Amino acid sequence: MQEAELRRAANTAGRELMVLRPGNADEINVAFATLVERKISALLVGADALFNNHRREIIILAARHAMAAVYPWREFPSEGGLLSYGPNLPDAYYQAGLYVGRILKGEKPADLPVEQPSKFELVINLKTARAIDLTVPPGLIARADEVIE
Repeated sequence: MQEAELRRAANTAGRELMVLRPGNADEINVAFATLVERKISALLVGADALFNNHRREIIILAARHAMAAVYPWREFPSEGGLLSYGPNLPDAYYQAGLYVGRILKGEKPADLPVEQPSKFELVINLKTARAIDLTVPPGLIARADEVIE
């Protein structure tokens, strides 16, 4: 579903969307080699356990190749990535805890509504932006929940 939406957005912007799905750490390096070969300058990293487990490597590769990378969680820019936009994980864990409490009090899981994250956060690492010679628009900086200098 997200891929279809991304393709529509890319088409609207007159851009090509290239989707790579590495399945292990070695394939991450292969994916970056493909991106470099195709002269790709921007990267959207999906919310995936593999990417989270290898976030340091991904951050280093993106910086090495001066790719403007957007990540799903704040841990990425906190560790040197450019930017993240995604659900606030502590809030999501809190909501999950409320659900567990409801179940422990006797409610049936099947009767509980499906919840979507309601709190999202934008984190920008300006140090990384400067390192890859990228100017972040002031309006985006103003909207950020956290700006890392």
